[in-house]
Amino acid sequence: MKIKYSNLLVGLLLPLATLSAEEASLTPPNAKPGECYARVVLPAQYETVEEQVMIKEPSEQIEIVPAEYGSKDEEIEVIPQTKKLTPVPATYEEVTETIEVKPAIRTWKISLKKKALPVSQTILSAVKQAGVDVDNAQPGNCYKEYFVARKFKTEPEDILVRKDYNETEVVPAEFETVEQTVIIKPASKEIVEVPAVYAETSEEVLVEAEKTVWKKGQNPAQKLSGATGEIMCLVKIPAKYRTITKRVLQTPATTKLVDVPAETKVIEVKKLLADTQIKNIPMPALYETVEKTQLESEASFSWHNANAEVDANFKYTGHQVCLTEEPAVTKELTKIVLSTPGSVEEEVVPSTIELVNTQVLVTEAKEVKTPIEAEYKMMKKRKKTAATHVGWKRILCQTNMNKDVISKIQVALNEKGYNAGEPDGILGRGTNNALTKFQKDNSLATGGITYETLGSLNITL
Repeated sequence: MKIKYSNLLVGLLLPLATLSAEEASLTPPNAKPGECYARVVLPAQYETVEEQVMIKEPSEQIEIVPAEYGSKDEEIEVIPQTKKLTPVPATYEEVTETIEVKPAIRTWKISLKKKALPVSQTILSAVKQAGVDVDNAQPGNCYKEYFVARKFKTEPEDILVRKDYNETEVVPAEFETVEQTVIIKPASKEIVEVPAVYAETSEEVLVEAEKTVWKKGQNPAQKLSGATGEIMCLVKIPAKYRTITKRVLQTPATTKLVDVPAETKVIEVKKLLADTQIKNIPMPALYETVEKTQLESEASFSWHNANAEVDANFKYTGHQVCLTEEPAVTKELTKIVLSTPGSVEEEVVPSTIELVNTQVLVTEAKEVKTPIEAEYKMMKKRKKTAATHVGWKRILCQTNMNKDVISKIQVALNEKGYNAGEPDGILGRGTNNALTKFQKDNSLATGGITYETLGSLNITL
């Protein structure tokens, strides 16, 4: 696997290593000021060579020799031995059986009446928690709910309605009014700035020296198609100067120190003679006697058999549960039961034999191969001598082109059968398409109006 990757890397780098210095250069070589160049697509170069080509590959002629057969008589079993089965039917008898078609249903209701409403599971759970054995109750039994009311007792009690406390009396403070001098702004020193004095002078400064630079030019064909090459022009740029105004210091800025007097004010103030005082007066607690009723015992509920005697203190709540039962429903059915199972009687039927004349292979089929030589023909082929690549070519651009040159190109293209339109001196879409087709048909570089293209159109500048 490492060898395959090495070969692939060499295959990718080899075309880059064979690039010419002109293709690898970022600017056109040996250029002069005022000339424009473009990176254009240079078409591939071909030559015609003769080559022997196989028009028919070597092959073989195959001849089939058919097989030979003989005949013989052979016994063939046309119907195999079988069995004949005769069914013997089963016998049955009738039996009467009583079955339950609907089971007995027990339901807890509010009474034993036929149309009484059923009792909820919540009430049954409460009855069961009260000690009634509802799981083993017999149909027809009823249970009633009783309750015993709450009991209360009344006792006197002293209630604190106000706690003992201290009552506070405030004695206000005593003052006298006097005059007092106050400094509202102390004495200080202030720094005062004396500004600098300047004068203005003019001076001419060199901003950029004279030089020649490569600039991207504009190919008129770029307005119609983005497929043109990169345009580079060598341009002479003169030196640049700039006049500036300078401020020159004549007298530098200074400061001086100035005294600022203090500021005072006379105000009236109050002087404390006796401060505020607090006097505490004790007050006793206050009680009130009330009659309080307290719960002695809570109300209680219980369930008892409706036929049993209960305590006289028990009050019936009106709630009752009764266990009712709907009897089961039965039905008599007559069943047919198998007495003797069915069976099958078996009888053997012999096979049927016939005498048949059949063919026997004597000699198998075979093939005979005869070789046929290949056929060749001499043909002319175009062989590539140079691949399509990108290179710098001198072209026409806005710095060395005018309407007269464009008109000459349009006339020359029309004369050679390429429809460039009316010779109006404007490089429009029709002229650009005709020029590109002419360049491709004559193996010229595309992507700009090169001087080679002008030479092929017999145009001199």
